[in-house]
Amino acid sequence: MRLEKFTNVSLKALACALCAVALLLTFTVSDYYIFNRIGFSENEFNFFFVLSQWIKKSGLLLIPLAVFLNKRSCADIAKYVLPVFVIISCFVPEGFFSATAVTADSTPAELVYAHINEFLPKAANVTFFYFSNFLYLAICALLFAKHGFKVRGKSFIYLPFAFFACMPLNIFENFFDISKIAPDSFLRFTNFSLWHFLAVLCLGGFTVGAYYFLKNKDRRTQDCYFLAAAIVLLIQYHSKDSVIMGDGYNVYHTVFACVPLFICNLGVYVASVSVILKKKVLYAISFFVHAAGALSVFFYFGKDEMSNYGIFCSYSILYFTLTHCILFALAVLPTALGHYKFRFKDAVIPLIYYLAVVIIAAVASALVTSASMGFSYNGYTLQEGEWLLPNYAFTQENPFPFTVPFIKIRIWKYDLSLLYVLGLYAFYVGIFATMNATYFAFLAVRKAVLKRLDKKPVPSSETLAESEAAVAAALENDDDG
Repeated sequence: MRLEKFTNVSLKALACALCAVALLLTFTVSDYYIFNRIGFSENEFNFFFVLSQWIKKSGLLLIPLAVFLNKRSCADIAKYVLPVFVIISCFVPEGFFSATAVTADSTPAELVYAHINEFLPKAANVTFFYFSNFLYLAICALLFAKHGFKVRGKSFIYLPFAFFACMPLNIFENFFDISKIAPDSFLRFTNFSLWHFLAVLCLGGFTVGAYYFLKNKDRRTQDCYFLAAAIVLLIQYHSKDSVIMGDGYNVYHTVFACVPLFICNLGVYVASVSVILKKKVLYAISFFVHAAGALSVFFYFGKDEMSNYGIFCSYSILYFTLTHCILFALAVLPTALGHYKFRFKDAVIPLIYYLAVVIIAAVASALVTSASMGFSYNGYTLQEGEWLLPNYAFTQENPFPFTVPFIKIRIWKYDLSLLYVLGLYAFYVGIFATMNATYFAFLAVRKAVLKRLDKKPVPSSETLAESEAAVAAALENDDDG
């Protein structure tokens, strides 16, 4: 018993350490830089190393499920598949730890930001990389100690699903060069294009499909799927850290864009923690605020000049669509499946929470911009027009196709539009109110229908017997005819 307890405690401690180190590694350029550079020429990475890194990403899904939920199938896959690819990944290609967004054509401003993005020293990158490999192998060894060498063949049915769920979304960029695709090409993703319509269909199809997949399963199984979805969401969400610093995500190219102060960025954490801890107040925030936020951006992505999603299979659009689909599903499915019921008063804390988010995001945006006015590297200081606009929660740049009168409020060196920020809060509160009023209206209609059905007279046993006799007689007469 003592050995079993020691093994379980050690597994949990090592799994937490692995997740923490994996998170730190996402703040290096090299972590996701390799996945859209598969090849054998200079500055490309060989297929087997890239594959090993992809399998290790899948391990970040398998290991928590095996360790914290005791999923035997995940343990079987992890202990027999991961060690091989972890060992392969130890043979690191030249240039991996030195990956950088700097090129011979980089402008002085780009060099300033590249210097900031590469804040994690190469020695730390190397240390964390090999330490993560050690943690993978140690966890697999303990899984062997816990479950033995016996393995069930059916466990490996889940391997393709784990592999697909943790797919590096920039891997499709091996097949095209975005710089050679015209800005007005049909393949480009813009508001109200075919690709926009398909993204909305993905949101609806994913949510409805997940509902029907889960509705007849027991509560424990539903919770397991929610937890797995939350882990996938966190893995895919944090892939953006490395992509931003290496190739850029949408219009963002600096590590400051990784600060989770966009409403959906915060939603990733709130929704994930709500299904892990099963706290109603966290889920209420997810349901009342983040579901509406995720839904709203699918119907309008902001002015096209503010965005650059690339083509339909670029990282930016795949990342946006996948993470927002999972976020929306995690925000609405627990209620749809009957895990939680809300009253009007349950919306109060989420509205206060959103007000706090807008205030913090506005202040943080202004502070980052003000600080960037003094950023310098190698004797060059950023000039006006090169200063950073993180635009957290859209508090700096108006995504709507109309202007708002400018009533300034200065925070350090930057002027925010007070009227716009207040209007932004009011606008989203209106969206939240509309969506949640629909929810409460549905509950009211449902209650009225159920009440009416309860009042409907139920036939007595004598009446039923008479009806059955009449039907039998009618059938007998029909047969005689």
